[in-house]
Amino acid sequence: MKLLALGINYAPELIGIGPYTSGLLEALAAGGDEVKIVTGKPYYPAWKLPEGYRQFDYETEDAGGVEILRAPLYVPRHPGGKRRIVHHMSFAASAVPPMLARAMRWRPDVVLCIAPSLFSIPVAALAARMAGAKLWVHVQDFEIDAAFALGLLSEYGQVAVKARNFESSLLQRADIVSTIGPKMVAKLRAKQVDPGKIRELRNWAEPGFGPQYADGDTMRAELGLQGKTVALYAGNIANKQGLELPIEAAQMLADRPDIAIVICGEGSQRERLQAMGEGLPNLHFHPPQPAQRMASLLAMADMHLLPQHPQAADLVLPSKLTNILLSERPVIASAAPGTGLHDEVQGCGILTPPGDAAAMAGAIAELADDPAKRARLGKAAGERAAERWQKKAIIEQWRSELHALAAG
Repeated sequence: MKLLALGINYAPELIGIGPYTSGLLEALAAGGDEVKIVTGKPYYPAWKLPEGYRQFDYETEDAGGVEILRAPLYVPRHPGGKRRIVHHMSFAASAVPPMLARAMRWRPDVVLCIAPSLFSIPVAALAARMAGAKLWVHVQDFEIDAAFALGLLSEYGQVAVKARNFESSLLQRADIVSTIGPKMVAKLRAKQVDPGKIRELRNWAEPGFGPQYADGDTMRAELGLQGKTVALYAGNIANKQGLELPIEAAQMLADRPDIAIVICGEGSQRERLQAMGEGLPNLHFHPPQPAQRMASLLAMADMHLLPQHPQAADLVLPSKLTNILLSERPVIASAAPGTGLHDEVQGCGILTPPGDAAAMAGAIAELADDPAKRARLGKAAGERAAERWQKKAIIEQWRSELHALAAG
């Protein structure tokens, strides 16, 4: 099978969508498929390009058996609603020439578009049509709904109506539309996507991040957290994470010097949140860790924090959840009953109401004071990861579905 992919995020980005796109494509290439991708320059979650990448040039490389073309894109330092739109539109526009050139010269069997960004779907659709290929859209994040829910864009008026209609029409155009969880599948149906075209293909837990590969004690010592009970948030620091909650919880737990709340990551809201928590001795910020240290970072924690903005529920299933569960540590998640995150965490952590910092603080204290409960819930978390997020099985499902589409 010849697969041409289009997606704004890719390795070497360490968190979010990029590791899953690169992991999938490299696995397909290792299995004998021919794979190419047009992607952006790495920028996430810091919203700036690392050294060695030129923002306004096209660059090519090969990694993991995949031919990679990196297209130029606008990367706003402070990504608000309008700047994000320009960011995504700039990538879609710069992706047109290489996508169409590959479609005409290489003739892929399937064109796979990873969303975000919706603006990329028309480019992928045109490339598929020119190549006589099938179009597959994989939705990691309902970006328009999230922008409305988080107040980045107004959800009222003709612009909002047109944006929703635009999204639905693009999704309906694809031969296959997939997403990462049951509640997001329901969202696709609500957007009038033909149920026969919908597939659920989850993000996986990365086997190399398991506790057997970890040295949590060394990591804890490096970060100066010896003797502490550690509640860790590791991931993107942005609007939809609702990270005010752990900071407010740290304020409420200021009389517990045995507890450390650690936020490890980068993102557009980091400076604001650091200022909010300034002076709290039990609150610690650290930069994101490289992939080879991720297992140790996750194992360092006694519990993981997974706040979620209440308006973002079921618009995205946090990709970090899979590896959190694999680490065999309990999760404290702020999620309402009936949401996807609530359903996935139930039985392997403590669920608190969205926006309730006191409840999160109480859950942290409860687990800090009950090692047996931490161990019991952590064991259940590891079992959940093996049951629902096994990488080999998910990759094989992808391979089977893609080959069936190409053959059809």
